[in-house]
Amino acid sequence: MVRVLIVEDSPEVVETLRSVLIQDGHEVEVAFDGRAGLEVAPGFRPDVVLLDVMLPQIDGLEVCRRLRSLSNAHIIMLTSKDDEVDRVVGLSMGADDYVTKPFYPREVSARISAVGRRVRSAMVDSAANERVIGELRIDSAARRVTVAGKEVVLTKKEFDLLDTITARPKMVHTREMLKQSIWGPDWFGDDHVVDVHIGNLRRKIDTPGCRSRIETVRGVGFRLASR
Repeated sequence: MVRVLIVEDSPEVVETLRSVLIQDGHEVEVAFDGRAGLEVAPGFRPDVVLLDVMLPQIDGLEVCRRLRSLSNAHIIMLTSKDDEVDRVVGLSMGADDYVTKPFYPREVSARISAVGRRVRSAMVDSAANERVIGELRIDSAARRVTVAGKEVVLTKKEFDLLDTITARPKMVHTREMLKQSIWGPDWFGDDHVVDVHIGNLRRKIDTPGCRSRIETVRGVGFRLASR
């Protein structure tokens, strides 16, 4: 069972999603505007948040930014088909994924179930594992990163990318490999989401105190390199 918070102002969309998610065994809470979503989230403690971009009171992008500072929940933005800017901004604010409208409720439920499987697997395999590469220290069990002794706050996806790349630093990790490893085989998005998260990650760890950086291997993928 996955705890799902739906933040969406359309009663029709909410009812369709809620019905399918409950049928698939998930626990569902609903908020019909951004302010209500922020009020419900701390008490409900969702594993996944389905978050519409266009919301009354507080828009979805701002809700995403505030939620990310409070929670490690997997945030899926619900966007219209042509809103590429909203998708990019949402990912930069900490969203993990996006679904374009109109969508198939069963596909959304399948993505949520995949998140639940990965969360359970991570809990089973969470033995302490600390990795030190120069000034970069990654504690996989605590999901904590420091650069030259200073903690760097990463989103869940940013940490997963860094953890995966640094586990085999000399290897070139293709976008497809990263998608399969981090978003899972049930994820149907394009490669652009990987680049957005890599860009955000670079800005956070690329500091004067860190000689390690994520290098782009043109036409292939990414690897860890030293300055």
